[in-house]
Amino acid sequence: MSNIFNQVSGAFALIDSLVRHNISHIFGYPGGAILPIYDELYKWEKENKITHILTRHEQAAAHAADGYARSTGNVGVCFATSGPGATNLVSGIATAQMDSVPVIFITGQVGRPFIGTDAFQEVDIFGITLPIVKHSYVVRDPRDMSRIIAESFYIAENGRPGPVLIDIPKDVGLEKFTYYPVNPGDVNLIGCKTIYSSKTKQVTKIVKLISQSSQPLLYIGGGAIISEAHELVKELATLCQIPVTTTLMGKGIIDDNHSLCLGMLGMHGTAYANFAVSECDLLIALGARFDDRVTGKLDEFACNAQVIHIDIDPAEVGKNRVPQVAIVGDIKNILQEVVAMLKKDSNYFVHQTRSWKERINTWKLQYPLLVPKKIHNLSPQEIISSINTLTNGAYFTTDVGQHQMWAAQFLNVLPRHWMSSSGLGTMGYGLPSAIGVQIAKPDSLVICISGDASFQMNLQELATISQYNLPIKIIIINNKWQGMVRQWQQAFYGERYSHSSMEKGAPNFVKLASAFNIKSDILSSRIMIANTLQSCFQYKGPFLLDCQVTEDENCYPMVAPGKSNSQMIGITKHGKSITTSDAQSGITNDVTF
Repeated sequence: MSNIFNQVSGAFALIDSLVRHNISHIFGYPGGAILPIYDELYKWEKENKITHILTRHEQAAAHAADGYARSTGNVGVCFATSGPGATNLVSGIATAQMDSVPVIFITGQVGRPFIGTDAFQEVDIFGITLPIVKHSYVVRDPRDMSRIIAESFYIAENGRPGPVLIDIPKDVGLEKFTYYPVNPGDVNLIGCKTIYSSKTKQVTKIVKLISQSSQPLLYIGGGAIISEAHELVKELATLCQIPVTTTLMGKGIIDDNHSLCLGMLGMHGTAYANFAVSECDLLIALGARFDDRVTGKLDEFACNAQVIHIDIDPAEVGKNRVPQVAIVGDIKNILQEVVAMLKKDSNYFVHQTRSWKERINTWKLQYPLLVPKKIHNLSPQEIISSINTLTNGAYFTTDVGQHQMWAAQFLNVLPRHWMSSSGLGTMGYGLPSAIGVQIAKPDSLVICISGDASFQMNLQELATISQYNLPIKIIIINNKWQGMVRQWQQAFYGERYSHSSMEKGAPNFVKLASAFNIKSDILSSRIMIANTLQSCFQYKGPFLLDCQVTEDENCYPMVAPGKSNSQMIGITKHGKSITTSDAQSGITNDVTF
């Protein structure tokens, strides 16, 4: 590409800079203040240099860019206009911020002379989003455009990833100037990128703690996925025979069928993962932030354990739990050093964890994740378990609620094949996120698992799926409720079901899909689960499956608010909850989840 352009617009500089950063797809929705940018985009699309995906709502554009970024590890890009277009992005920006997803949000703004006058469709989106972005810009001069784009990519990608907002006044997009492009390698912002230096002293301490531990546990969060550290995590676990549990964001770091894998821990984690974290003597936290949904009652979380915490964000280290050993840096780089040193350490013997693993295996046998097989009703767990059996290497997106937790419990996924709003818990995330994933992975099977309530948050995106003929498979776990809300109302609010029923006014999902020319079916019979799912997955185009499941199924295990992870609500013959001490004594062998 040329290094100088005479008399081009700010909009040209924007699109040119995005192309220089290898952006092939943009998700967005046009409007008045961003029209100069869309007009320039029109020319670049004609030359097949970039593709715009038109969503039907700006929030959906944000989630689609998010799904694109999570599944690829690359930066996603989203366009929206000023005013309501920009404010419609807020939930998507916050979702990306909470889950450390690199997305660049580009908004149109009223012309520079009108800023601050309460002009038509003027909002201070820079100020509104300040707490929920990694960084933000207002482009006051088109000569700064290319530099700002280059810096935004650098900031979004490096260190702990996150969203960057760029607000562009309408006249900046129109103004002509002599353009000197800033290329991706031209930017080096001090402080944004974690520069790795050997951590020999701390690594030596880590190796010593591991060699002294008889009940160690690896606690893996989304940071390990972002770092692409899955092979090293598996090598560390296998080398030292350390069981592995993950957060919702860490799902996929290790095969769920691996003998050392305990699945997810926390509020709806497996019983054996929660028992293990309550009983371990060494907790190795990699890219995890000790979130409240994981820890339960914080002062009782891994209370018998020494803690090693490795994270790229210094703000997370010691925030909720003070570790005995802490290293700030990229997990992949640090684990390489840890594993190399462990291989040289002749003092560590694998048999040290043998009794610990045997104890955990006993818990696995006593308290497995069971799949209810109902005679007259469909079990949501059986449907999701069947999806797991019938697919291999699929990409999954979820919405938020019971179906999300069941999906986390029963799906075995690869790294970056799991897209779920974890930190913010954004209903309506699943469908538009699947659009982004399918655009990024056009030849892959992409499955959106949603609930009937969550699905209605962004159901207009069926139009986007139809327009681009995206072969997304949409599985609606339809229990006619806001399922998790109903479960909480049953358990903690005296069965007062205040506005959680979705039955009245619910759409006919099959007819709705048909209105968008999308093939659909109803699953209401247990004997038809496998055949119906196979038909759905083998169909070449988009497919919506309305799974009419039992209405009152609850998601277990469950750690109640304010309780420790060892105090899980389950289902027993005696209607009692279980604790670690119960598990040790063996008095609740009839517990099922």
